[in-house]
Amino acid sequence: MPAPCHAVVLAAGEGKRLGGPVPKVLTPLWGRPAVAWPVVAARAAGAERVVVVGGQHLPAIRKALAGQPVLFATQALPRGTGDALLCAAEALQGAAGPLVVLYGDCPLTTPEMLAALVEHHRRTRAAVTVLTASLPDPAGYGRVLRDAQGHLASIVEERDADPDTRKVTEINTGTWVVDLPGALDDLRAVGTANAQGEVYLTDLVAVARRRGRTVAALQWPRADEALGFNTPRELAEVRSLLRRRIVEGHLAAGVEIVDPDSAYIDADVAIEAGARVLPCTVIEGDCRIAAGCEVGPFSHLRAGTVMHAGSEVGNFTETKKAVLGAHVKAKHLTYLGDVTVGAGANIGAGTITANYDGRAKHATVVGERAFIGSGTVLVAPVEVGEGATTGAGAIVTRGSHVGAGETWVGVPARRLPARTKPA
Repeated sequence: MPAPCHAVVLAAGEGKRLGGPVPKVLTPLWGRPAVAWPVVAARAAGAERVVVVGGQHLPAIRKALAGQPVLFATQALPRGTGDALLCAAEALQGAAGPLVVLYGDCPLTTPEMLAALVEHHRRTRAAVTVLTASLPDPAGYGRVLRDAQGHLASIVEERDADPDTRKVTEINTGTWVVDLPGALDDLRAVGTANAQGEVYLTDLVAVARRRGRTVAALQWPRADEALGFNTPRELAEVRSLLRRRIVEGHLAAGVEIVDPDSAYIDADVAIEAGARVLPCTVIEGDCRIAAGCEVGPFSHLRAGTVMHAGSEVGNFTETKKAVLGAHVKAKHLTYLGDVTVGAGANIGAGTITANYDGRAKHATVVGERAFIGSGTVLVAPVEVGEGATTGAGAIVTRGSHVGAGETWVGVPARRLPARTKPA
């Protein structure tokens, strides 16, 4: 049985070219920070130990990855990618076998790509295996140089490349596999004779060859899966590719998405087969949508929303921490926040759960088969009982309890006396 693989995600870079209010590796991408994408891919590819190397932003990275089964290491000063990998040595102590080297700003990494790279590394019995790709415009990437037999000879960073080398279109993606523990010993022999005065991980190729070890390269046909982002334009492209990948995953699982180009769905949303998503819909966070549900058009489901079988959310309706029972309908111009709605209830157009009082959020409970009239405002905390009704435009004030089967109308809403049958 082959030794397990491990992974290191290098996330200590500053990302100054991108700008923005957060470190590049913490850029939010469909419900996850950028650095979480390669971490998740590595775990899915079978990595037993995953180490994230951070710099001055490591505390924020730790917080963003809370709950992920990862270890952390610190690169105190930005001394290059090779130095960053050496900073993970303590966290990798005792580990042996293939080590996948990833980057925190490469969220398009896939488990399939990593599995293929590790398999190629094992099959060629290499000490170092480099994932390469061909790009029509390779500007900004290190170039892959091959010998007369087509074997990997060296990698030259663009800042160190001469004009002929810059014409090469095969690039180093940055995703590598090296062998533990030997690769760390080889890295300690790498010098800093380069334009930046740093320890380049790419120089490991020359050291390994000099020491008689096999160096391999796998050219990946889907170059976009190996690329990262440094500029707002590149970020927009990465975001678009990830969005489409998420949508395609739901389509393959049996979800009907009427217009895939206008569906915006976060990575950790769960949608059962048989649900239907209409155009111009945004579904965020940890939403859960059961079979037979319909969402959209122009709906916005935020974190904590749960839709049980057959429930419907429609035009310009927003939900947040809303649990909708089976066959609930909220079809038009509604805000449902911090609310539980019982099965079969109908939420009229323009209904608002006023859940925030300026200091804290409060809950609303709507019972089964309740009928909430158009334009109702439910000022939380408030409870509407089973089979109860509110009239159009009713303002149900804070702390009210609408009893089962009762009808409340007016501003502020009051119970409508039950009609007595004539004698």
